[in-house]
Amino acid sequence: MTSQPTLTKAENGPGAPGDPGNGLQAGLKNRHLSMIAIGGVIGAGLFVGSSSGIATAGPGILLSYALVGTLVVLVMRMLGEMSAANPTSGSFSAHADRALGPWAGFSIGWLYWFFWVVVLAVEATAGAAILESWIPAVPQWGWALIVMVVLTATNLVSVGSYGEFEFWFAGIKVVAIGAFIVIGGLAVFGVLPGADSEKAGLGNLVDHGGFLPNGPGAILTGVLLVVFSFMGSEIATLAAGESEDPQRAVTKSTNSIIWRIAVFYLGSIFVVVSLLPWNDPSIKEKGSYVAALDSLGIAHAGQIMNFIVLTSVLSCLNSGLYTASRMAFSLGQRGDAPKAFARTTSRGVPVAAIIASVVFGFVAVFFNYKFPDSVFLFLVNSSGAVALFVWLVICFSQLRMRKIIQAEAPEKLVVRMWLYPYLTWATAALIVFVLGYMLTDTEHNGRDTVLLSLLVAAVVLVIAFVKERMKGKTGSGRDAVLEDAAK
Repeated sequence: MTSQPTLTKAENGPGAPGDPGNGLQAGLKNRHLSMIAIGGVIGAGLFVGSSSGIATAGPGILLSYALVGTLVVLVMRMLGEMSAANPTSGSFSAHADRALGPWAGFSIGWLYWFFWVVVLAVEATAGAAILESWIPAVPQWGWALIVMVVLTATNLVSVGSYGEFEFWFAGIKVVAIGAFIVIGGLAVFGVLPGADSEKAGLGNLVDHGGFLPNGPGAILTGVLLVVFSFMGSEIATLAAGESEDPQRAVTKSTNSIIWRIAVFYLGSIFVVVSLLPWNDPSIKEKGSYVAALDSLGIAHAGQIMNFIVLTSVLSCLNSGLYTASRMAFSLGQRGDAPKAFARTTSRGVPVAAIIASVVFGFVAVFFNYKFPDSVFLFLVNSSGAVALFVWLVICFSQLRMRKIIQAEAPEKLVVRMWLYPYLTWATAALIVFVLGYMLTDTEHNGRDTVLLSLLVAAVVLVIAFVKERMKGKTGSGRDAVLEDAAK
């Protein structure tokens, strides 16, 4: 155990991210951060994974999205409170380190890194499949290699180049979903000129077996299917450390999370289940968004959606590599990873952290092609519940960090969690409930995901405690390590 942590110079002085003193540079502009925050909640999973949720819960999937969306809003509020007070490239891992102890920061940091490098392989393969369908002369593994190399090069140039790519990737996603909601909404209310929308109407919400055709329990099953499509909303708090005004960036992204989820998730899914009956076979065959566009008689709907999904995949890859490398950088800075991870170029780029992340991503891609049903399936399942672990750690970190900030620097509480501590405890209880419910889910692989993720988490925790025992660290010793890393 460590002594009560405090807000030290290593966290707020010259060593703070965004300051030239720590190696990273403030290369992200306000427009970059704004679009990263907006695009962060729009993952490829929204486009390709929503059809299974609709098939399971019917129109009631809206309640599943609303429940998970509320959970994400609450977790982001907690993270925003801590990150606005102490912007850092390690985000929740660094906060857990200070609030709960080095074991917590080490464990959740490495688990989060593991999650994103596996995501790199998943998204690279998904993007390669789309590109191969367009240009079959290049094999799928070749496209995966090309995509990974290009985005690695982008991240190696500067943080500004990452921000610029993400600005345009996210911009395309935002415009596409915005256009989909407007066009689909007009069709639902029968005012879209020239559209073939005979099936469209609000009656689709209740006319085919009711709003909950498969019963109330399907809402919880829907939660399990959609929860992982929300991962990525926390990226803005990591990126804020390399922005011109970290505190402002975190505050803005935290305050806007409600409308972003309401519009992009609830708005677009509402349009889908209003345009078509939830049990229309085309939703499962083509995917929910393609089926919705097809129902309006829009030509080349499949290719349009493939382009949007490809953009989302590239955005996820770009952000995934950035996020994994910055978490590795933070771990290296705190002595929880090789020191080389904390070294940066003159442009503020942590080259070793990026290379290590992309190498593991390449290895995972290889496993996906060579051993898709064994090694790669294990990697995917064993990282699947990490999102919920991260959110749970954020809850417990915020419970303690609020007291620390109030005691040391109350003026830094520019973002406050609502109804503290009661709503924080309620959020943590809901996350535990979702994890518990997943253990009962054998149909959608929920049990395997939780058990394998817990196994990996247990291994990382053992390593963390062994590491602490060997070094014999104390709370004051940890502060010294942080100060040395900042220098």
